[in-house]
Amino acid sequence: QVQLVESGGGLVQAGGSLRLSCAASGRILSNYAMGWFRQAPGKEREFVAAITWSGNRIYYMDSVKGRFTISRDNAKNTVYLQMNSLKPEDTAVYYCAARAGDKVGARVLDWGYWGQGTQVTVSS
Repeated sequence: QVQLVESGGGLVQAGGSLRLSCAASGRILSNYAMGWFRQAPGKEREFVAAITWSGNRIYYMDSVKGRFTISRDNAKNTVYLQMNSLKPEDTAVYYCAARAGDKVGARVLDWGYWGQGTQVTVSS
């Protein structure tokens, strides 16, 4: 089992930055691909970014490319999402996800483990 705990969410003005963290326990994180999803009120959960266990492949949804950066520190069992130039449409609950192995997927069902989520609110 993998337990994931997100932190770093909050309220920020448009154009600002936040860094989300996801701390994992229960298993060695280096054996897992990691991802971030988000869910806005009334909308489905959507893929934001993912990184393979080796860190050599990274994927982003189109609307965050150039603004968000996913990274991981396997020694600390932690994955990060640096979010810059935030927009009101980035407002959502952000979820960390883990998947055993070195493949990633953009569907919710591709991921086996989830955190509880952290709220990000961007004001205009």
